[in-house]
This record gives sequence, C-alpha cells and structure tokens, in this order.
Amino acid sequence: MKEINELNLPDDVLYSKEHEYVRSVEQKVIVGITDYAQDQMGDLVFLELPQVGDRFLTGEVFGTIESVKAVIEVYMPLAGEVIEVNNSLEDAPEKVNKSPYVEGWMIAIRPDNPDELDQLMSSDAYLEMLKGLD
Repeated sequence: MKEINELNLPDDVLYSKEHEYVRSVEQKVIVGITDYAQDQMGDLVFLELPQVGDRFLTGEVFGTIESVKAVIEVYMPLAGEVIEVNNSLEDAPEKVNKSPYVEGWMIAIRPDNPDELDQLMSSDAYLEMLKGLD
C-alpha cells in the first residue's frame, strides 16, 4: 500500500469522509472513489453501479465494489439523479486502480442542491483526515 505522501489527491476535486470524490464539470458532478480507497481495496475485480435515472439522497449506497480483499459499499456524496454511468468499468474494473480520477470515474449526477458541495473536503482537509486514520 501507498504511504500517505504517495497518494494522488488532486486539488480540483472535493472529498467525502467515506472516501468518495466529486468533480464539478459544467452542469454535472462526476463521482468516484479516491486514490486512498482504491489503494486500500487492492485489485478491483467487480463493480455494481446504478442505472441512469436512479435517484439517491446524500449518504445512500449507490453501488458496491469487490476486490481481491473485500466488498465495500459506495456512498452518494450528495443527493441527485444519475445521468451517466461509466459502463466501461464492467469489463475493466482495474481502471479504478490505475486512474481513479480520470478513467475510473463511476457515475455522473445532476445534483439536487449544488450547495451540498460546500459540505465536502478540499484535498488538504482530506489529507489531514487521512493522517488521523493512522
């Protein structure tokens, strides 16, 4: 596993305490798991993601990820409607391991309340939280 200082934590995304990230792009928000989360999971072998049109509240489970180590649930960092799903992950879940913020994004949503983004952490705040986990 990576040391904390080896993690990729881009400044252009926001982070949840459950290790999801969001990136605002035009009128949508891209959601995935952080580099820390994928690193802790190990090699991913299967993802179960929602369908376009599904709606979730903040904190609800929107999918599951299976790795060689464990199965975890993935939580919605803000309420909204799923408008895109990265279906390429069905055949290539390893994209999340290799490129969690670019090729490994999971869903795009139309947020119900964009002000909820203010509840998420900057990369610096997320890094401080991770340091507290050790």
